[in-house]
Amino acid sequence: MKSILPPAIAAYSLLATSTLAQVVKRQQGSLPPITTQGNAFYNGNERFYMRGVAYQPGGAANAADPLLDMGSLRRDVEQFRNLGINTIRIYTIDNSQNHDEAMQMLDEAGIYLALDANTPGYSLNRESLASLHASYNNVYMQSVFATVDAFAGYNNLLLFFSGNEVINARNNTNAAPYIKAVTRDMKQYIAAQADRQIPVGYSAADVAENIEPQALYFACGEDEMARADFFAFNDYSWCDPSSFTESGWNVKVQTYSDYSLPIFLSEFGCITGTRAWNEIEVLYSENMTSVYSGGLAYEYTFEPNGYGLVEVNSNGEVVPNDDFDRLQQAYERTPNPSGDGGARTDTSPPECPPTSDEWDVDTVNLPVIPEDARQYITDGAGTGPGLVPGETSQWAGTPSETEPDLSNGVTVSESPANGTTGGSGGRGGGAQSDNNSTAGGNNTAGTASESGADYLGADTFVVLTILGLAASILL
Repeated sequence: MKSILPPAIAAYSLLATSTLAQVVKRQQGSLPPITTQGNAFYNGNERFYMRGVAYQPGGAANAADPLLDMGSLRRDVEQFRNLGINTIRIYTIDNSQNHDEAMQMLDEAGIYLALDANTPGYSLNRESLASLHASYNNVYMQSVFATVDAFAGYNNLLLFFSGNEVINARNNTNAAPYIKAVTRDMKQYIAAQADRQIPVGYSAADVAENIEPQALYFACGEDEMARADFFAFNDYSWCDPSSFTESGWNVKVQTYSDYSLPIFLSEFGCITGTRAWNEIEVLYSENMTSVYSGGLAYEYTFEPNGYGLVEVNSNGEVVPNDDFDRLQQAYERTPNPSGDGGARTDTSPPECPPTSDEWDVDTVNLPVIPEDARQYITDGAGTGPGLVPGETSQWAGTPSETEPDLSNGVTVSESPANGTTGGSGGRGGGAQSDNNSTAGGNNTAGTASESGADYLGADTFVVLTILGLAASILL
């Protein structure tokens, strides 16, 4: 592992693994888990770059789990090999089902999974402040946590997206605190229930007026547990014929040159004109790798939106198109930079963005986790709701006790086991895709800390004392 955990975080991680972990450890594949340090991803001590595609056959309207159709997946994995990728992004899965066979198949092909934690029926609803507040409820969070349970045990689970394009205009930036709260809750759940750190972050729409405030907001603040582990955005600004400067990518590299988190393109591949994929050579060049960690081309199967690398014929066979061939060639002729590609390890959180006409967030407060969802972090979420047509969490369950305007919100992560503040430590499409995009309690004690884990309760102390005594006996 690239990074070294502070002692308090390491202690809590040991506690979580020894006494609290509920996630079932899945098959041990050949791919090592990916970690983050500074502004980059790492495979052990080696820099990791995503070379991937968005994979949701049938598109957002279909909302089917592609990892349960083993015949189609086996067929598609062969094309993934031919394409030369190491990552796929899936927007919707069935969190009530087992995915061992599919994840093993991906592992054997050298492929990691970047997974959205939301589904069309279980997500935040950005329509209004009232719908946003109501949708952040215990039923929704149970589904999110169940998705974590279903995939955290796989070594080739790369990361979780806590949301996708929930903010997609100038007038719905007030969703940001709720997205950040979901990120916080997921990180707490992973720290308590999983046996390793899994990166959690947000996939943003590249809205020119507020994309930079989004990046700053999800990385800022004193509460490490509420800060994202990465920031990604769906970028369609490179439309061939183009260049590093004509696309504006040079400006973006400069904008995020001091950014504290790993950045990658969660979708890219403009279809205005012929997709020559000339951006691949630039994306994996040292012009960009000091800031960016690769990206995910949009998308694998050809859909009514005009995007796609393969077409599925009436016999269920896939036929790669010219876009596929050109992308394959672009990946093949473009190596990763040597060494660390200019990555930085000495990063620090940015200042939170100021309120403006483009950024309507005037508080650092976040909604507290819904009362009835606290128990899941300590006890586990149980079986997920899966994908039941017409079933939704958006007006179900009990929402956060925090007022919709966040006037009584929190700035420090709670420890759900006892309601006190503290942390459990650890890190773990485009306007065109709209996959799960709308995904449609005060603290009573404790002090925030940079490590996010300086608070350890009495139970933790007892367990750690016992473990320490056992270690001293063995030594």
